[in-house]
Amino acid sequence: MRARIFQPARTAMSSGQAKTHHWVLEFAPDSAREVDPLMGWTSSTDTQAQVRLRFDTKEAALEYASDHGIDAQVSDPKVRKSNIRPRGYAENFAVDRRGAWTH
Repeated sequence: MRARIFQPARTAMSSGQAKTHHWVLEFAPDSAREVDPLMGWTSSTDTQAQVRLRFDTKEAALEYASDHGIDAQVSDPKVRKSNIRPRGYAENFAVDRRGAWTH
């Protein structure tokens, strides 16, 4: 049984880091999905594809995988650059503004 262990990224609709501090073990699909000819729904006989396990640390996820004989591939997260300027939106209206006001 194959799986991957990763730390999820934040959603595209948020700027916060909530729900990104845990690690997820997600199983790889064993069989392809099939389209039901009558209803058009997609289905699969692989029930492991629905399972996502959450862990507090990467070591806990690796320990679980090794204890249960799961071949796990670890994807380490990319480090986010800290390029947030210290002032932000209020700088647009500051007296000591860096650039000229253009409108």
